[in-house]
Amino acid sequence: MSYCINPKCSNPENLAISKRCQSCGSRLLLRDRYRVFKGLGLGGFGATFLAQDEGLPGEPSCVIKQLRPSEKTPHILEMARELFKREADTLGKIGNHPQVPRLLDYFEEHKQFYLVQEYISGQTLQQEIKSAGVFNEAGLRQFLREILPLLQYIHDQKVIHRDIKPANLIRRSQDSRLVLIDFGAVKNQVSNAAFNLSAQTALTVYAIGTPGFAPPEQMAMRPVFASDVYALGVTCIYLLTGKSPKDLEYNRTTGDIMWEQGVQISDRLTKVLRTMLEVSVRNRYQSAQEVLKALEVEPYLDSLAQGLLVKPHAGSNDQMYNRLEESNVSVSSTRFDTSGRGVAQVAAAIRARRAKVTDATEARLGGIQQYVLLKKTTTLPSSNSSSQGQKSQVPRRYFDTKSLLAAYLKGRRDFSLYNLSLLNLQGADLSGTNFNSSQLQKTNLQEANLQNSDFGKARLNKANLRDANLSNAYLNHADLEGADLRGVDLSYACLSNTNLQGANLCGANLTGAKISEEQLALAKTNWMTVRPNGKRGLL
Repeated sequence: MSYCINPKCSNPENLAISKRCQSCGSRLLLRDRYRVFKGLGLGGFGATFLAQDEGLPGEPSCVIKQLRPSEKTPHILEMARELFKREADTLGKIGNHPQVPRLLDYFEEHKQFYLVQEYISGQTLQQEIKSAGVFNEAGLRQFLREILPLLQYIHDQKVIHRDIKPANLIRRSQDSRLVLIDFGAVKNQVSNAAFNLSAQTALTVYAIGTPGFAPPEQMAMRPVFASDVYALGVTCIYLLTGKSPKDLEYNRTTGDIMWEQGVQISDRLTKVLRTMLEVSVRNRYQSAQEVLKALEVEPYLDSLAQGLLVKPHAGSNDQMYNRLEESNVSVSSTRFDTSGRGVAQVAAAIRARRAKVTDATEARLGGIQQYVLLKKTTTLPSSNSSSQGQKSQVPRRYFDTKSLLAAYLKGRRDFSLYNLSLLNLQGADLSGTNFNSSQLQKTNLQEANLQNSDFGKARLNKANLRDANLSNAYLNHADLEGADLRGVDLSYACLSNTNLQGANLCGANLTGAKISEEQLALAKTNWMTVRPNGKRGLL
């Protein structure tokens, strides 16, 4: 069958031997050698077709992309011609990679522009998921390790793909390797040439990516290399869930995709995907190489764990605590064979491993870990010789979740100097409560009502305060390092001298909050964050 590619043709199907379309009269043999026999799809730039090259022995298959400018004015045609030439040059340069289709030809005919590319036989990842089901963690890791070096190669050529998605990734039949197709170099360059056009013309003539896969800065016509990292992250979520972006829920306050429920992957991989999917560009991985490094450091840390893992022993609580202390000393004093690795890299890996060991140990200890945390803060005497034997003010004992909530319902509002770490207080109403100098490390306070509460000098490291109400709260000298504060209401809160190192304030409401620019510079913010002056945007 011959297929007519005239956009205005009402009946494009013709007999294979036809030279002209029986419906519109257009010539069917492009450039006297390419016979189109099937339409593959329509996009913002035009259309894609499957064709045969009758000018070569065996008439091999090829893909023809037809650029269709929506206007025929000389000005628009000239710009389209310029961008078309740029796309051809770019594809010619990057097409040497084995995971990128080669550019075979390009030409202009009857004010239409054509690119001819190598045909890749195989299934797209979208088709693969629908037929074989979703990926597990091992499959996703293999996918990332295969696609990230390719993405880095493309970025090294100063090209932003701008349309990474499962439908544009084909597993080639002959060798099962992934091939990235549909390079929109024309779309990439539109911002460089659009200064001669109105914004409306530029946006309507050229596509800017696939909604849901494209991050906010790309939709605003300001793509960067990290835009492809975001799209790859959304692709990973599709591979894990089988759901396209339109089927996933979004946090309306932060803009984050809510994908983690029901996904069975490790905490490390979850953290990598979260960073890939950061709505704010500055909080996202800036390159494919950064993502690859985040994945590749894990095997090294796993081997290092054999020498650093602290195992609890039977015995009294005091003995447990002493062994933990001794193991920490041995870790810090041990020398490692770096095997060519830089000292800084080894040190960073050790610190990361120790943090993980601490988390794992606390999880194993269960109720005993509360005692360990308490003892570590109460038994250390002051360094001043005149105060030997005196104890510093620290949490004196702890509540569990049930007893704390019961005490609050009975009217108790003072929980200062208590160890409340690791409690699950999600959605609890604890407004007007005194938590001064308490320990709340890794405590789950998501969506809790903490309005008018006192957290002065409290330790809230890595606490989950997402979407909580902290309006008018007092947080002077509190430690919120690494805390999840996405979507939290901190309006008119006092955050003087609060440690916000690594805290996530994306989508937080800071209207009227007492906080400095220096503090905010240490935290994560995004375009949905409400600044202290009431305006929305990055800080």
